[in-house]
Amino acid sequence: MIVHITMPQLGESVTEGILGRWLVKPGDQVNVYDPLCEVITDKVNAEVPSTVAGRVAELLASENEAVPVGKVICTIETEKNEEESASAEHKETFGEKEKADPGSGGTLFGKREAGQRLSPAVLKLAAEKKIPLEKIRGTGAGGRITRKDLLLYLEEREKTKANVLPDEVSKPPVRELNAAIGREEEMTKPSPLPVAALGDVEIDVTPVRRTIAERMVRSKHEAPHAWMMIEVDATNLVKLRNGLKEEFKRREGFNLTYLPFFIKAVVEALKEFPMLNAQWAKDRIIMKKEVNISIAVATDDALFVPVIKRADEKSVLGLARSIEELVRKTREGRLAPDDISGGTFTVNNTGSFGSVLSMPIINSPQAAILSIEAIVKRPVVIEGMIAVRDMVNLTLSLDHRILDGLICGRFMQRVKEKIEAIRPEMEIY
Repeated sequence: MIVHITMPQLGESVTEGILGRWLVKPGDQVNVYDPLCEVITDKVNAEVPSTVAGRVAELLASENEAVPVGKVICTIETEKNEEESASAEHKETFGEKEKADPGSGGTLFGKREAGQRLSPAVLKLAAEKKIPLEKIRGTGAGGRITRKDLLLYLEEREKTKANVLPDEVSKPPVRELNAAIGREEEMTKPSPLPVAALGDVEIDVTPVRRTIAERMVRSKHEAPHAWMMIEVDATNLVKLRNGLKEEFKRREGFNLTYLPFFIKAVVEALKEFPMLNAQWAKDRIIMKKEVNISIAVATDDALFVPVIKRADEKSVLGLARSIEELVRKTREGRLAPDDISGGTFTVNNTGSFGSVLSMPIINSPQAAILSIEAIVKRPVVIEGMIAVRDMVNLTLSLDHRILDGLICGRFMQRVKEKIEAIRPEMEIY
């Protein structure tokens, strides 16, 4: 009997995953829960386990290929003696069903063209980039064209354009053409890919890096970003934290940082201005009920954004414990899909690197992201006198489709008021 293994749902808003590496090959025997392959989304790596015991029959997705959730990635032949029914099912899945409904989502690869099986990702990319598929040599299973094949073709095409550019420039300009159209074409033309010179070091782009890049480009392309910054006097926060950190470390076993205090102020302000805890959905705006704070955690070669669920229900201690746990799991590579799903607003702590000003990219489809910069001592004027205070810049990137400066300014002002209102007697437990 042939059993289909599909791309699993690896997060609430995750619609596809990149198949990073196959851990099995056709003919391998597997047991239930044996890992079949590694899957990478924009924020987490995971292994897809086998749901049955049997022999791997066919791998239907290539490494580094983007595969939609629910699509079949491989088939496993179980040991049940149901050859006839298995044959019938296999035939229906790979042949007759596609003939009956060649464009339906029920087929494995969307549709056939010129005898080839093409994934939706390949068809979409080919249509967007106007790639003649008949010129592509597939390197996937059975000669199937993969997304990687198309990316290599695009890279070669761009190199060819770059190489002929000097000759084109030397030709007499044809200014008689419509200047407006020419400018538009120039703006939409992709930039030529850089070519490494002698001595340069070329590093292969990992699937995680590629996914992050695609997500960031998509966010900048889809969401019109606007920015604002507010300056906050964190002197009282610094005094409170410095007074508590030793005892906190002894009692709880981990360090008390400034981050949970800032997140506490942010989630309280989000409750007052829920429009910042919203998402853009084309013809409507979804204002989220839960306040789930995504936090940016960097490793040596990637950036992950785990989520503190129901952050508005936690004390400073609860937030600190959640942060410590998520950071530890991120750096140990133990994040689960649930750890990175469901975020409604992102808090970015660039100040931990000494940054004093940054403009973060929105974690789409969220409406905004707030960055906490470094706390630095600076002279400021208070009631006509100069004083040295612990100052911090808070910056906000906002999706201008959802938010305007007025509501964001009020939100930032409330965060500022809450931070500056911290007193030594503040309860953190």
